[in-house]
Amino acid sequence: MDAAVQPFTPPAPPPRKKPPGRLEVVRTIYRNPIELWGEPSYTKPWVSAAFFNERMVLANEPGLIRHILVDNARNYEMARVRQLVLRPILRDGLLTAEGDVWKRSRKAVAPVFTPRHAQGFAKLMLQRAQEFTTRFKGDGTEYEIAHEMTELTYQILAITLFSDQISTPNEDFGYRVERLLETMGRVDPLDLLKAPSWLPRLTRLRGRKVLAYFRKIVSDTMQQRAELIARDPDNAPEDFLTLLLQQQKPGGLTRQEVEDNIITFIGAGHETTARALGWTLYCLANAPHERELVEEEVDRVVAGEPDPVKWLDLMPHTRAAFEESMRLYPPAPSINRAAIEDDQYGDAFIAAGTTVLVMPWILHRHRLLWDQPDAFIPSRFLPENREAIGRFQYLPFGVGPRVCIGATFALQEAVIALGVLMSRFRFDCTEKTNPWPVQKLTVQPEGGLPMRVTSR
Repeated sequence: MDAAVQPFTPPAPPPRKKPPGRLEVVRTIYRNPIELWGEPSYTKPWVSAAFFNERMVLANEPGLIRHILVDNARNYEMARVRQLVLRPILRDGLLTAEGDVWKRSRKAVAPVFTPRHAQGFAKLMLQRAQEFTTRFKGDGTEYEIAHEMTELTYQILAITLFSDQISTPNEDFGYRVERLLETMGRVDPLDLLKAPSWLPRLTRLRGRKVLAYFRKIVSDTMQQRAELIARDPDNAPEDFLTLLLQQQKPGGLTRQEVEDNIITFIGAGHETTARALGWTLYCLANAPHERELVEEEVDRVVAGEPDPVKWLDLMPHTRAAFEESMRLYPPAPSINRAAIEDDQYGDAFIAAGTTVLVMPWILHRHRLLWDQPDAFIPSRFLPENREAIGRFQYLPFGVGPRVCIGATFALQEAVIALGVLMSRFRFDCTEKTNPWPVQKLTVQPEGGLPMRVTSR
C-alpha cells in the first residue's frame, strides 16, 4: 500500500478499560458478546477469568491454540453454552454433533467438499452470480446489501448442492435466516446460569415458528428427492442431497441425522459467506484505493478468462480483500471448547471443566500478532506477504479435526461472486450506511448495509 494512503478503519467495539459487573456481563453477552472483552484480551497471550463460578481461559497465543485444537484436541469437547445455543437449531448436524455421530456425518459429506469436487461447482456458481445481477438496476438505487448477499449465497448453495430442488418457493429466505439468528442465535441468561436444557429459554420461544419453517423445508425437500429416486433413479441428480439420502443404511446416517445435516447446510452453510461478502463490499466502498485495485483486476480477468476455476489464482487482490474482511469480521467469531481433563501448556494451566475460548474476533485483532490490527489492509494477504501470517493466528474457517469442511467451496464462491458483481457494478455507502458488528452466531451488521448500486 502507498504510504500516503491511510487505511480505512471499520467500526468495532473498543476494548473495555475496566471489567464489567455481573449484570452487565449478562446484558452484554445477550446483546453483543464481542463488546465484552477488555484490553488484556487483545494484548496478552492468554487470559484466565471466571464468569458465574465457571472457569474460562481465552487463548490467543498460536502455540496454545494449536495445542488445544490440534495436538491435544481429544481432551477438548464442545463447550456447554455453545451447544445450548446451537443444538436446538441444528441438533446432530455437522457443526454440533459429537463422537461417533460427528464422525459418520463428516465421512458422509467429505466427498462433496474435496478441492477437486468444489472446482466442479465453479461454472454453476458463475451462472447463478450472473443471473443474480439482473436484480440490480444499476441506476444508483439503494439496496440492502447484507440481505442481498444472503439471497445470493442461498441461490448458489441451492444450485450447487441441491440442484435447485429445495422446497421453498418464497423470496424472503434471507429475512427468515435473519429472524432465525435474531431469535435462536443468542446466548440466553439461563444458559449462563447453567439451567437445565428442558427449562424454556424465553429469548428463543419467538424463534420456534421460523425454525419449524426451516424444518418443514428440509422434510419436504427430502421427501421429494426420495420419491424421485424411487420413481426415476437414472434422472435423479447426483448431488449433496442424493449423497446424504444414500447414507441411510446400517453404519451410516439415520434419517434424523440426514435432516439435521441438510438444515445445517441450508440454514448456516451459506450464512457465513454471505456475511463476509457484505463486509467486503462495505470495506472496499470505504477504501477507494483498494477498490480500484480490485476493479482493475476483475475487469481484466472476467473479460479474459472464461474458466471461473482459474479466477481464485488470477484474482489475488480480490481474494485478499475478502480474506482481510474475514480477519476483521470473522464469520464465526468464537470457537468454544471445554477441557475434559487437566491440561498444561507452558505457563497456562487448564483445569478439567474449564471453558476454553479461541476467538477469531480477538485473535485477528491481537496487538502482538498484527500490525495496525484494526485497519483494513488487504495487502497482508497477497501471495508475497502471506507467509508472514502464522497458521494459528488467522482462523476464519477454524482449524484441526473440526476445520470448516466448506472452506475451499466458500473461497471459490466468494471470488467468483465478487468478480461478477464488481465487474458490472460499483457499490457505494449512503448517509444511512452505519453498520455495527454484532455477534449472533455470525458477525452481523446491525443497521444493515444499505448501499447504492451503480453500473460501471
